[in-house]
Amino acid sequence: MLFRQMEYLQAIIECGNFYVAAEKCNVSQSAISQQIKKLEDELGVQLLKRHNRTFSLTPAGEYFYKKSLIIRSDLEQMIRETKRIEGNDSAILRLGYYKGYHGYEFYEAVEEFSERYPNVDVQIITGSHDDLYHALIYNKIDLALNDQRRAFSSAYNNLILSQSTTYIQISSRNPLSRLDHIEAEDLKNIPCILIINPSSQEEEKKYYDEYVGLHGDFIFVENMQEARLKIITGQGYLPVDVIGGEVWFDTSITRIPLTRNEEPIQKRYCAFWDKENSGYYIEEFAEILKSKF
Repeated sequence: MLFRQMEYLQAIIECGNFYVAAEKCNVSQSAISQQIKKLEDELGVQLLKRHNRTFSLTPAGEYFYKKSLIIRSDLEQMIRETKRIEGNDSAILRLGYYKGYHGYEFYEAVEEFSERYPNVDVQIITGSHDDLYHALIYNKIDLALNDQRRAFSSAYNNLILSQSTTYIQISSRNPLSRLDHIEAEDLKNIPCILIINPSSQEEEKKYYDEYVGLHGDFIFVENMQEARLKIITGQGYLPVDVIGGEVWFDTSITRIPLTRNEEPIQKRYCAFWDKENSGYYIEEFAEILKSKF
């Protein structure tokens, strides 16, 4: 019964009042009040101070609430792990996303999916366009969030998510940061920074050189933190794909739209998965991902 009482207390605190908490827990207001009173009697301490229609936590209540969240989290993890060991709940969803993608949509989709299906083990990798392409072919991932560089294959589900516009991120101290857009040709004397795995460096360099038109030197880094340090110290610029009206706040780094022959450089982002490997969780995640764009 103690665990149920802890859930009631958590609901009251998170909802802000007894009535809404009772609805959330599918019990009557009197029942939830009685259980909190019973909990206080069993502990021999007051957890809540009642003020007519409002309440506040006592120091003991604050401590109990915080510890109850930890206990609840540990218990839920214990249940998931127990089921996994038994093999009754061994569903796995393997996802991959393009390392040049820096948006929030994918992470929001993973968060919502995990909330709906907490017992599904979500495994995530990042890689270059070709890394993900081959991971799908060799069944190492179930679904890839990737930019489209090839014609759609009829063997795969090809869910169009959105179109991105390519920007560059450059130090705000660089005179180019004053421009409202910049031609790819005008960047030939500044190194281009790419976040990519060592095995895919030549592939990404070729893509940005031949298809995007960035013809200067290239600097390869492993992560966004390393790229940012190189940008703010004036060592180069980073091309990024921006989807929608993402707000940019970094005062040390300026984002500028990248153009080629005065035309914006755009990419199409899609979710790809093998039709023969399609299943409920894959389809469900794809729908959630689509909604985030």
